[in-house]
Amino acid sequence: MKKIGLVGGISWVSTIDYYRLINEGVNKELGGLQAAKIILNSINFASIQGKGWLHSFEILLKACKELEKAQVDGIALCANTAHMFADDIQQRIQVPLIHGVTATAQEIVSKKLHKVGLLGTKFTMEMDFFKNKLQDYSIKVIIPEEMKEIERIQYILKEELGKGIIKESSKKEFLNYSDQLLGRGAQGIILGCTEIPLLIGPDDFERTPLFDTTQIHSKAIVDFILGLP
Repeated sequence: MKKIGLVGGISWVSTIDYYRLINEGVNKELGGLQAAKIILNSINFASIQGKGWLHSFEILLKACKELEKAQVDGIALCANTAHMFADDIQQRIQVPLIHGVTATAQEIVSKKLHKVGLLGTKFTMEMDFFKNKLQDYSIKVIIPEEMKEIERIQYILKEELGKGIIKESSKKEFLNYSDQLLGRGAQGIILGCTEIPLLIGPDDFERTPLFDTTQIHSKAIVDFILGLP
């Protein structure tokens, strides 16, 4: 079994889900009392917010370097927004970085879809790092059209879900954003922030494929740990 290093705390709420899903996945494969070998380097999210995501490369790289020194076999960034630096970090570390966006793209391809809606942080929706990775797999990505909607999504993620606050009114808003994307031709919806599954999930949709990046990434990590194809 390989030892995985997790860069967590971004936010701690979703890091809990990563820890649970990875251990559940390993135990499902191996049975008994088997669990994953995990080293968690949990960042103080306030340090990211203080600098701003665009200026947080060194914080994330330092966290990965510390995990390398702990002799992990691979590293995962437990946040979609952090993946804006994933390729640059991979070039500066010696162990594999299990890429959550690549795993998501491969899952979408397996469902034979070619156009999906993306909900996530403002950075994930507006910047190119997520969309370009999916475009490499011939997947078109659409996001909410109105800036006020993007700003509202960002507020809910940062000021509510990032603090563990769940509101029924916010859930209704996210369902509305999803319906709008489906109305514009999206064949599925990417829950592109690790906190969004705290709010909406498969039970809220009858036939729409949902791509929960936390679950998808966690499965890719389990496959890496166990050497599964």
